[in-house]
Amino acid sequence: MQRPNAAQYAYGSATVVLSTVALLLLSGTTTALGITAISAAGLMLGVLVAVTMPVRARHVKTSAATAPSGPGNEEIRVPAAPVGAGADTRIGS
Repeated sequence: MQRPNAAQYAYGSATVVLSTVALLLLSGTTTALGITAISAAGLMLGVLVAVTMPVRARHVKTSAATAPSGPGNEEIRVPAAPVGAGADTRIGS
């Protein structure tokens, strides 16, 4: 099983907090057993949301896939001019 990503943690945690608060406010329960049951239901709902959330697949590009080898496909790189803030870059005096 994959490790959960940040979005799964965020959505799961938000679901746990919001659903538990909403259920506690709507039910109006004050007993320890009722609060425990609602908290467990909110936790299970948050886990369900985090687990069923679709995970975006990461595609890794290889150099062979991006630039097929062959004649005429060679990339020419030209070095860029160095950028600096020296005395030679000032305009006027």
